[in-house]
Amino acid sequence: MRISFLGGGNMASALIGGMLERGFAAADIQVVELQEEGRKRLAERFGVRAVGAVDDALLDCDVLVLAVKPQQMKVALAPLAGRLARQVVVSIAAGLRLADIGRWLGGYTQLVRVMPNTPALIGAGVSGLYADPSVDAVGRAAAERVLAAVGSTAWVADEGQMDAVTAVSGSGPAYVFHFIEALEAAGASLGFDAAIARRLAIDTVLGAAKLAAGSEEAPGVLRERVTSKGGTTEAALASMKASGFFEAIVTAVKAAEVRGRELGEQLGKD
Repeated sequence: MRISFLGGGNMASALIGGMLERGFAAADIQVVELQEEGRKRLAERFGVRAVGAVDDALLDCDVLVLAVKPQQMKVALAPLAGRLARQVVVSIAAGLRLADIGRWLGGYTQLVRVMPNTPALIGAGVSGLYADPSVDAVGRAAAERVLAAVGSTAWVADEGQMDAVTAVSGSGPAYVFHFIEALEAAGASLGFDAAIARRLAIDTVLGAAKLAAGSEEAPGVLRERVTSKGGTTEAALASMKASGFFEAIVTAVKAAEVRGRELGEQLGKD
């Protein structure tokens, strides 16, 4: 399978590195990257072909990954309009809807929309995917194979759900980082030095996440098992409940979903 990238930034680099680790050949991967320094970095680090503009060789691929910034997508796609015939086009640009991408490509429909998240940079991401109905099982499998190189994948049945994917898992790492910040600050306020407070906070979140990932029990059940009647955990959870912690998270994620839809409408304007 031959894969081409339009854009060679951090997420493209993460995908390329993940694919090479999983047996893809460097000779089957090529990238369009406008910056000369970026092209040099990609060629030296991964051994892939890196060019400064779209050419026929770049379009000789099975999967074309759109990895440029959403605000730059319309201009970046102009050289491709009318030149695609069989490629599955995978967009990892947040917020952009397939109808707009397809229109900018001259009515092309072999499109898959993906929302990865930043843990993909260390191979621990999760990506939500949605495929245009015209994409067959082979095309879906090809797109999934690329994204599986940097973590787990989950397909959604309706493109409208992609804004929710963005709100939950796309933006989700920031929520977790914010919780770590708060836990670290609490530790510091209780007398720990900064290094110990940070280590306790990060390793607690990391360990709890691994425990949840490896358990068949729901997170709520795991929470209950840590919570002894009249104990310290119960006191902390009672305080969180009184502060509206749970509801605040749900409300925040819904706000992100609304903003995602707004951005999609703005980005898709001609």
